[in-house]
Amino acid sequence: MATRYLQLFDLQALVGQPLGSSEWLTVDQARIDAFAAATGDHQWIHTASEQAANGPFGGPIAHGFLTLSLLPVLMQAAYRIENARMSINYGLNRVRFPAVLPAGSRVRGHATLCAYEPLEGGAQLTVTVSVEREGHGKPVCVAESLSWHFVR
Repeated sequence: MATRYLQLFDLQALVGQPLGSSEWLTVDQARIDAFAAATGDHQWIHTASEQAANGPFGGPIAHGFLTLSLLPVLMQAAYRIENARMSINYGLNRVRFPAVLPAGSRVRGHATLCAYEPLEGGAQLTVTVSVEREGHGKPVCVAESLSWHFVR
């Protein structure tokens, strides 16, 4: 899927509509291990392959917060605001991890614009992002993300 290029002030008319979907991204064990090293979360279900193979998920799974941290890269691949000189993560309203993400799986993100609020020189966007695991119907993450964007 190709990246969709948008203008910030044109987005107000797109509230309630999809903004785009990313390409597939592999979440391999090396990425999971790097996340564990960066955060100090070395729980065995993420990093101990042999022990995890005998655990409830049949192998290691990605951290939920790792999946959440992929939102910026997935959304940048789905859509870009061409005339934004600066974009800032403002926060999250709601985050859920409805399904696990086994190591080696591929994911992609789907973004829908939920709200547009004008700011001086820009806008606050509320975007619902659903992270899909290839071959499975239930998303591995659904998050309502807020961001501030300012024009050039």
